Amino acid sequence: MSLPRIVGFSGSPRRPSKTRSLVEMVAAEVNSHRPARLEIFDLSDAGPGLGAALQRQDLTLPAAHIIDAIEQADALIVGTPVYKSAYTGLFKHAFDLVDPRALIGKPVLLTATGGGARHALVVEHALRPLFGFFEALTVPTAVYASDADFVDGQLDEAGVRERVSTAAQQLAGLIGAEAPKTETVSSRAPINLQIVRRGAAR
Repeated sequence: MSLPRIVGFSGSPRRPSKTRSLVEMVAAEVNSHRPARLEIFDLSDAGPGLGAALQRQDLTLPAAHIIDAIEQADALIVGTPVYKSAYTGLFKHAFDLVDPRALIGKPVLLTATGGGARHALVVEHALRPLFGFFEALTVPTAVYASDADFVDGQLDEAGVRERVSTAAQQLAGLIGAEAPKTETVSSRAPINLQIVRRGAAR
């Protein structure tokens, strides 16, 4: 039986970066709970071909390889630095080129890094709605780390490390699990509604 494929993607334009370090740490923690094939990418791996592409067929081979890996992964770990309270433009552009059907039901763990605590809600206000559009299965616990949480480029803050552990366990538990089936309205028995009218019509 082949190992599941977990793809990490960091939206930082710099290397090395705290964002990639966080994605790598989360991936290692997930792998400790659920052995997998790990692949980590960042914007540097895509080269200039990502930003220059207006549509999928415009991508250069390195950039196309990353988009293909994102679509074909069994689970994703995504991260972005926060600029002006949002994800980076090239991070968003990468997902603009992802097939909207490719992430349906796919487990995704959200991470972000920023200068201070005031950016922490970016994972809820920006990243979670983005992956909600794709109908991806984002894990309940997201991980945000500020500059002060790192020492020599490595995550050091105990509380954030605990969130990494919790989120990693949640993602590990979803990998390979069958998505719950939803019942369509058309398959349900007819619903009889009785409307009781009181007073004057409005």
